[in-house]
Formats: sequence, structure tokens, C-alpha cells
Amino acid sequence: MVNPNRRSTHCWCLSHRLSAPQMRELGETREDAMRALAARDVAPGVVGYADGEPVAWCSISPRTQIPRLEASQLMPRTDDVDVWSVICVVVRAGHRRQGHTTRLLEAAVAFAREHAAPAVEAHPVDNRPDGGGAAPGTDAPDRIDTTMAFAGTWSMFDRAGFEVVGETAAKGSGRPRLVMRRDC
Repeated sequence: MVNPNRRSTHCWCLSHRLSAPQMRELGETREDAMRALAARDVAPGVVGYADGEPVAWCSISPRTQIPRLEASQLMPRTDDVDVWSVICVVVRAGHRRQGHTTRLLEAAVAFAREHAAPAVEAHPVDNRPDGGGAAPGTDAPDRIDTTMAFAGTWSMFDRAGFEVVGETAAKGSGRPRLVMRRDC
């Protein structure tokens, strides 16, 4: 969405929302499927602009509309609140470290609030300065590598007013994901 060199094989934030057959029902390409979702009454996220050009994207929807998240054993529900969930945040290269992420998350919370969401949750990587959930013998990074960039970090959600309400079990990289929430 925000990459001018986008390809049909890019994610388009669909894998957590739709099965392959459901995507094909919406169009020939992943971009077609996302455009079909975006044309619905409630869009599947918000776009951030700089000088009229899309430079940032935040995928946000009711958690119940994100089947892979709902079924996740790594990121189970914290409670029975009908939260909306952020599953992706991305800012195009050349536009990072300019405050777009905080403004984008503010817009995502406002969007959820407009649609009567009680709260917004996210599951970022733990990069708290105290080491938080860093693997033994390591320091929590200030930033994360690009393979995890879409999940975000504690610091970006902290700057946008989210608070830690839980933590997932460490898997794979040894770093747990946090459960962060902001009331609407």
C-alpha cells in the first residue's frame, strides 16, 4: 500500500484475515482482495500520508475479524473485552523516524473509537529499556530487525499511550511478545 514498488506477492495484511480461497473470491491478486476489503463500510486499517502521498499503514480491525489472531496460542485473548487489534504497522523507507508511527497509531485508535471499540490491543516485541523479556544474556534492542518490523516494538506503542497488560510465552527468537492496550 505504501510501497511504490509493490508486488502482487507482498503481504497486504491478508494472511491473518482471509484464507487463500477467500482472497480469490475477492479478486485475482492480493491487492485486489485488499481493495475489496477497503471498499467495505469499515476499512481494514488506516493510511498515513505525507504531502498527499501514502507513507504509512496500520492494519486494525476487531480481533474477531482476524481469525489467525483469534486462534493463536502464542497470542491468546487477555480477557473478554471486544478489543480491536493492530496486526501490522509499517512506514515506508525514507519516512521513518519522523513521527509517522505515533500519528498513525493515534489515528488507528480514533478510527476504532469511531466504530465503538472499547480498546485497542497490540502484540509488539519487547524492547523495554530494562531488558523486559530479552533472552538471557542479551540486551533488549532499541530497534528490531526488519523481519519483525511489522509487529512493532514496546517503545512505539508506549509513545502512543499503550500500556503493557500481559506477556506471551517466548518462542522462536526467545523474546516474548507483549500484550499492550489502550482504552478508547
